[in-house]
Amino acid sequence: MSLYIRFTAHLNAVLDALEADGTLPAGLNRKPVTVEPPRDPSHGDLATNAAMVLAKPAGTNPRTLAEKIVAGLQLLEEVESATIAGPGFINLTLTDPTWRAELAAIHAEGADYGRSQIGDGVTVNVEYVSANPTGPMHMGHCRGAVVGDALATLLEYVGHKVIREYYINDAGGQVDVLARSAHVRYREALGEDVGAIPEGLYPGDYLVPVGQALAADFGNKYVAAPEDEWLVLFRTRAVAAMMDMIRSDLGLLGIRHDVFSSEAELQAAGKPEAAEKWLRDHDFVYDGVLEAPKGDTPEDWEPVELPLFRSTRFGDDQDRPIKKSNGSWTYFGADMAYHFQKAQTADQLIDIWGADHAGTVKRIQAAVAALTEGKARFDVKLIQMVRLLRDGEPVKMSKRAGNFVTLADVVREVGKDVVRFTMLTRKADAQMDFDFAKVVEASKDNPVFYVQYAHARISSLGRKADEAGLDLPAPDLSRLGTQELGLVKLAAQFPRVVEGAASAREPHRIAFYLNDLASEFHGWWNVGNDNPDARVIQMGDPATTSARLFLSRGIGQIIRNGLALMGVAALTEMQ
Repeated sequence: MSLYIRFTAHLNAVLDALEADGTLPAGLNRKPVTVEPPRDPSHGDLATNAAMVLAKPAGTNPRTLAEKIVAGLQLLEEVESATIAGPGFINLTLTDPTWRAELAAIHAEGADYGRSQIGDGVTVNVEYVSANPTGPMHMGHCRGAVVGDALATLLEYVGHKVIREYYINDAGGQVDVLARSAHVRYREALGEDVGAIPEGLYPGDYLVPVGQALAADFGNKYVAAPEDEWLVLFRTRAVAAMMDMIRSDLGLLGIRHDVFSSEAELQAAGKPEAAEKWLRDHDFVYDGVLEAPKGDTPEDWEPVELPLFRSTRFGDDQDRPIKKSNGSWTYFGADMAYHFQKAQTADQLIDIWGADHAGTVKRIQAAVAALTEGKARFDVKLIQMVRLLRDGEPVKMSKRAGNFVTLADVVREVGKDVVRFTMLTRKADAQMDFDFAKVVEASKDNPVFYVQYAHARISSLGRKADEAGLDLPAPDLSRLGTQELGLVKLAAQFPRVVEGAASAREPHRIAFYLNDLASEFHGWWNVGNDNPDARVIQMGDPATTSARLFLSRGIGQIIRNGLALMGVAALTEMQ
């Protein structure tokens, strides 16, 4: 049990006692009550808003209630002092032995320090990447892939059952274009001079091996054949080849999925029809005519009766068609059925989308609310684009890809861990620059380097102690001073940061926290540059060395745990 959870339990015990003696009425909502670090560390180690939150519904004065809460908290052996600030905020200062015990807990729990069960086994489906199967992964897909994968890992760490899903968009017009593009490469493989790839087709060289494989299997059978004889076959083969390439590209980044769902299979199985029937049976779909477009009405516009989803019931600005006038499914109609399918096996849904899809969020949220009768939490995380730079200049596009920079090329140049960490150094909805020079720069301004350097420094301490042949006693943590216990206090926030990041669906919080922890560690380390007595390794003082090594290794454990959540390996040496 983490320190913050433990003190929340202590606080609840005090509040229970106040309910028992009639000071507080029974059944008050305690969800808004928090136990967290105060904004100003000089105020203490922990702060709670309990009196401020509960006083009004209890019909009492916040400060009066705070005095009674403080009286209970002061009885705890771990509390050195409990004070009231302002109108009723409560600040706690904990004893030094409490923090020493927390450092020991970090060592004892190891990789599990920070693990939680707040997920309570609830199943969450996280759908991420879901790039069209029309080419290799490019850097436009990279950020969403990392955010989705890190979020899935984070949710598992706090006790959720997680389904990692990829939706293959293999039923739209883009895969027919892919098939036609593959046919050009097929003819090329058979010796035809196809010239420049026709406008509107995919020009990338990545389709050359697909054409060669088709030529090897079918010879010239389909060179002059009508399109309807080869389109489905070439589409199936090309999509399969693209998905193999995509899985390979994602593997370079350490991205994995449990489930790959096909839009074509979804439609062949009649899932959109089943979703429409359910919605009609529950009065969420009706046949109606859309309003004419605002502004100048196109000359070819005609009022047509279509099946419309009642999205306005859920805050959308208009009801949305689920079928086109030709009877085929709209993108929204097919997507709605897909989410209905996902909700059959998950309690909560998360979609990782590019920011260019922001305009469709409200309607799909409305559909999920209807299809799950409001029972499933559904979050859409919008991912802003990444701008690729080299020394501040835009990066040239890849000839192999046709019109984009491939993810594989970037990973091979700077490494998986650099890419993954960098993608989590900003909030997902904020635009990001990825500069090839800066992400490998050995500078405190580069969080990738700064955090890894902290862990490498910690790893070097053990080697130095071994090289010096020090005979170290069991660590006596009473030898740790104020600055060193300050490091423990920051390390002890890790479980709270993890739970907050998971609840908010924001894995970048882990990267932010690790940067803060690394900064504090480097600050402590650097004191020893000017003051030899402050260094970790004290040749003439094995007891102090043992205590400081124990602290350093505890910080290293937190860094490793955080990096693992991000899918990043901790370095023991800097190259």
